[in-house]
Parts: sequence; structure tokens; C-alpha cells
Amino acid sequence: MRFSQQKEVAVLVLNWNGRTLLQQFLPSWLAHTPDYADLIIVDNGSTDDSVSFLQEHYRDVHLLAFEENLGFAGGYNRAIEELDYQTVILLNSDVELTSGWLDQPMQLLNSSPEIAAVQPTLRAQRSPKDFEYAGAAGGFIDRLGYPFCRGRIFDTIEEDRGQYTDSVDLFWASGACLIIRRAVYREVGGLDTLFFAHQEEIDLCWRLNARGWRIVSAPQSIVYHVGGASLSADSPRKVFLNFRNNLLMIYKNLPAPTLHRVLFARMILDLVAMLVYLLRLRPGQAASVLKGWRCFLIKRQRYESTRQENLKKTVRPISPELMKPYSLLFQYYFKGRKRYSDLP
Repeated sequence: MRFSQQKEVAVLVLNWNGRTLLQQFLPSWLAHTPDYADLIIVDNGSTDDSVSFLQEHYRDVHLLAFEENLGFAGGYNRAIEELDYQTVILLNSDVELTSGWLDQPMQLLNSSPEIAAVQPTLRAQRSPKDFEYAGAAGGFIDRLGYPFCRGRIFDTIEEDRGQYTDSVDLFWASGACLIIRRAVYREVGGLDTLFFAHQEEIDLCWRLNARGWRIVSAPQSIVYHVGGASLSADSPRKVFLNFRNNLLMIYKNLPAPTLHRVLFARMILDLVAMLVYLLRLRPGQAASVLKGWRCFLIKRQRYESTRQENLKKTVRPISPELMKPYSLLFQYYFKGRKRYSDLP
């Protein structure tokens, strides 16, 4: 399905069996989508009554429906390929919008052709004063591939007290609300469909940074994210996807010999993580760590050509301001630095 291209911006909400979320958050999307943007619900093969709910109660809302669940990555890739807008916003179905939320992101995009993507500030919908886990005030990564945010390191989440009000360059922007130029999204290959879900936006942003594009934060733009609406934070399935996808992302993007050093360190650290899960009587999560490594070792052969392409198209090394030169685990557990502002 193609829509008339009278507007240059599309807000894309990927839905899968999210009838309850549509009922809760669709009013805020309609109220706060500016006149220069189209709101489009992308249904990812839902088997509940999501589509009939939209057709009955929101007939004027654009609907792009797929016959099967293509996953987070595949669903957005197909929608962005089919819909010809200059700027697309990947918006999770559990995000509540606020008045003027798109103003600063669009101003930043228009301020420099080097800026490819923007992330607003994400606060927790259930605890509105706190940053939200999946993005907070913008993402970074350490030298071993552990992602973290301004406002959230591991499970330590800060209250938003106005400590991160400056717009800064980021290593990664959250897929919960990602504003990005469509042409650049397609140029770097979009989201990796093999990831299915979790950390695919970090992998995308790694390619953006390596190929010379900038990703920036929009701190005056605030949205509220529930988080964990599809998988709970500590479910075995989510643990598996996070470990496997993180390893695949490292393999795809890090040059040798750095890659070999990082994978060796991660093998030891992930073994420790597995033991910690066992000590906490969570055998399902421990097995998921092992399963993640096993799947990575099998799948990495499929990525050799992708890896070579990524390295060939790299035009600059990642700045240490974005990929931090220290170990986040060491800073957090041994130095006790649990807030972004405490890090070196």
C-alpha cells in the first residue's frame, strides 16, 4: 500500500498483537503528530484484533498491514522500503508522545546534512521523573561492546533532574523513538533482520558512525516509554537475543586484531554472567547465555561478507567520546561509578 506523498515525514508505529497498547497510546500519537507528518500504523501480522480495532475506531489512520510477523527489524525495513518519505520515525507501540516532541529533532536534522539520526529524551512512562532503560538521554558503548546511556548504566536508572540538557553526539539512538533520514537508512542497509529484535538499532548506528554520519540527542524533546511490552527485561528469550545480537554486532563491525581481543574478553565475562545467573537460581537465563554464544558461533560465518563490506565502507574510526576506551563493568562494579556523570 502506498500513500500520497504530500508530506515529507512519517511516524511509523510497528504493531504486533498490540490492541491494548493501541487503545492506550494511539490518542497521544494522533494528538501530537504535527501537521507536516503522517502517522502510519504498520501491522506486523497480528493475530489479535488490532487491525479490526483500527478499522472500526480509527478509519482515518493510515494502516500498512503485513501478512506475517517480520520481527522488529524486518517489519521496519519493509515499511521504510515501501513508503517514500524523506524522514521516518521508528516509534514503539508503547511510547506516549508529548506536545512539540518532534520540534527539536527536526530542527537538528535540518541544521546539518551530516546529522543522520536524532533521539529524544526517553523517560519511563510508569515513573515519569525517571529516565527509561532503553535509551534514556542517548546511548554510548564501551570498548568491550557493552551499551549504556546518559541516565542509565546497567540496571541503575537516574532521575531526570535536568543534568543532561545539552545536545551531544551519540554512538547509538534508541529504536523506541528513532528519527532518521530514510535515504541514509537505506544506504547503510537498514536494520539487520537476523537480529529479529534487540540491539539492532545499535548495530545500525555503528554503521552510521563508521560511515561518517552523526547521531545526536534532542534533550528538549521528551517522550514516555513503557518498555518490556513485548518481552520482560529478564526473560530467557530476551537474554538470548541480547547476548547473541551483541556478539554478532561486535563481529560485524570491529576490525582485527581488536575483534579477537574483545571476543576473548567477552567469552570470560559472559561465562561469569552465566555463573551469576546460576547462583541466583535462574537456570533458564544461564542457558540463554550459552545458547547465545552457540548461535553466534554458527551464524558468524554468514556475516563474513557483511563484515568485510562494513570495514571497507568505514571512513573514520569511532571517536573515543562515543566508544569509550574503558571497561564499563570495571567502572561500575569495582570503581562504584554508577551514573554517567561519574564516568571518566
